[in-house]
Amino acid sequence: MATAGKVIKCRAAVAWEANAPLMMEEIEVAPPQEGEIRIKVVATGVCHTDLYHLFEGKDKRGFPTVLGHEGAGVVESVGPGVTDFKPGDTVIPLFISQCGECRFCKCPKTNLCDRSWTSNYHDIMSDPKSRLTCRGQPILQFMGTSTFSEYTVMNQIAVAKIQDDAPLDRVCLLGCGIATGYGAAVNTAGVTPGSVCAVFGLGAVGLAAVMGCKNAGASRIFAVDINEQKFEKAKVFGATDFLNPKAYNKPISEVLAEMTNGGVDFSLECVGNTEVMRNALESCVKGWGVSVIVGWTDVKDFSARPIQLISGKTWKGSLFGGFKSKDSVPKLVQDYMSGKIKLDEFITHKMSLEQVNDAINLMKTGQCIRSVLNISK
Repeated sequence: MATAGKVIKCRAAVAWEANAPLMMEEIEVAPPQEGEIRIKVVATGVCHTDLYHLFEGKDKRGFPTVLGHEGAGVVESVGPGVTDFKPGDTVIPLFISQCGECRFCKCPKTNLCDRSWTSNYHDIMSDPKSRLTCRGQPILQFMGTSTFSEYTVMNQIAVAKIQDDAPLDRVCLLGCGIATGYGAAVNTAGVTPGSVCAVFGLGAVGLAAVMGCKNAGASRIFAVDINEQKFEKAKVFGATDFLNPKAYNKPISEVLAEMTNGGVDFSLECVGNTEVMRNALESCVKGWGVSVIVGWTDVKDFSARPIQLISGKTWKGSLFGGFKSKDSVPKLVQDYMSGKIKLDEFITHKMSLEQVNDAINLMKTGQCIRSVLNISK
């Protein structure tokens, strides 16, 4: 491409500081270096983790940054040493890398990677090294990706090559939320046929967890949320029962215990709220109940009574649904193309990059499931 080897000037939505609207800016995107790929971003979802960094995490060292980590695009150019990608390839950037060589990548029990930003910089949610600049200063690449920009630069270990005919304005959602919730059910929880499940929080991640429970063969799936308007959507993904905790004068764990002869087999917390995490654990049946923390947060401690675990329950966490990223995302795209998993049903709004603050507000106020921003043609 004509831009290969040159600095590209393009549009991006920059978060200059926490708790402030994103600003549309012209940024400079440097050419890819050794082992790197420069990607033209076509579409991106707006995920709650973007809002978490902006409104909850608020670590000043994590700004200025370009948010966005749920994107899809086309390779514009590649740096030296890149052999698995070429200009024109259709790709999904990954916030969790897979180098294939570290002890975590070689272990089938985890999808962590020693070379990911998550290993050392989870507090600022970015690697300090960036290929983006604006107004003469470096701009961090949020979660290593920065998809609220027309172009971004990624290490090849954090990019998945996908089939060329995949619709990028839908499969972009597999870069985070849908894979996270779906995998939390089928991989981390290990939902079994005939089991009873409860999913707490019915955003995109929670609805994807409902879909995972359904595909794994659960016989009964409780959808739990204080926003009853989301119940109809949860039914589309396979939920069978619907509970609003505010409708009861007792803890929701007691309500579930009464309705399920002692508690559910599997519960998934998809909010990122430490109180809800405890409620989800306490909603599990003793002896074998498994509760999975899926919602991202790192600002509060969580707690529970030891007897919850002594009695035989398991409490575990899930990052990106337990999927090894480069290996799994192309397969998830195939699953969508073959009809095994849903994506279209998550999308409630399609917007332009200039409308990013509107999309953030829709999510903040619970008026959307997923907004997809069309970044470039």
